[in-house]
Amino acid sequence: MTTAEHNTDTGQPGFLVAALYHFTPLPEFAALQKSLQDVCDDQGIKGTLLLADEGINGTIAGSDQGIANVLAHLKSLSPFASLEHKESRARTMPFNRMKVRLKKEIVTMGVDNIDPLKSVGTYVDPRDWNALIADPDTIMIDTRNDYETAIGQFKDAVDPKTRSFREFPDWVRNNPHLSDKPKIAMYCTGGIRCEKATAFMKAEGFEDVFHLKGGILKYLEEVPPEDSLWEGGCFVFDERVSVTHGLQEGEHLLCHACRYPLTVEETKSPLYEQGVSCPYCHAARSDADRARYRERQKQIALARKQGKSHLGN
Repeated sequence: MTTAEHNTDTGQPGFLVAALYHFTPLPEFAALQKSLQDVCDDQGIKGTLLLADEGINGTIAGSDQGIANVLAHLKSLSPFASLEHKESRARTMPFNRMKVRLKKEIVTMGVDNIDPLKSVGTYVDPRDWNALIADPDTIMIDTRNDYETAIGQFKDAVDPKTRSFREFPDWVRNNPHLSDKPKIAMYCTGGIRCEKATAFMKAEGFEDVFHLKGGILKYLEEVPPEDSLWEGGCFVFDERVSVTHGLQEGEHLLCHACRYPLTVEETKSPLYEQGVSCPYCHAARSDADRARYRERQKQIALARKQGKSHLGN
């Protein structure tokens, strides 16, 4: 990860981060991989984009002009002509390299015949979200995983405590109390998981299903802190670790041994060693594991001292 830089396009500090997804029939998705990788590399963009026959999903970062050029390239392709994205900023480059990957699903639920293009919940704009979740007839569900919900949630949200999105369908089926109220409001980081989660809920027979349009990220962007019902930070899948209101970078750090987000206070634990262990993974790792991670951390520190990227191109 580089030190803080100024965007040469606009003079703004740091890098522009674009989060995007788009469900669309994409039978020839594999043919797009190389050209999309080439465009991103040519523009100095880093991040991850996933392609599948159901569409595209990912987050990328770079200069303002570089991001604009990649998005223009995507929108020039007819399947992505109506592509939408969310923007935020990072003080330093939040990714190590650029990867365009081919996947079975752009967000993996593992349930066949769930198609958000055919059936999906009702979208709720961020500024209308507070009224919905305050309704006593509404039950609110956080569709994210346990390491994400650990650092922030909407107050009174039901937390499935799943370790992966694949566990979500079984959790729904094993919790009949979800039918106790007529309305179900669902949310996730950027909106994509709720596309499938709400489609799944409707397939399971739930009728009044709603989801936060643009996810937590859009809510934190549009809803003023004084009106917000969000508590804590929002986990993001890059080196920023978390963002807060106004999409400002949070103070959480990442344990590079287990990828769990940590508070500053948790890094003061005797079980924490940068890149080696933290209070959440120390007991699950052997001395041999920690010795291996310690050597890796030394190589990362050496690469940074030399001005190089240990994991990148």
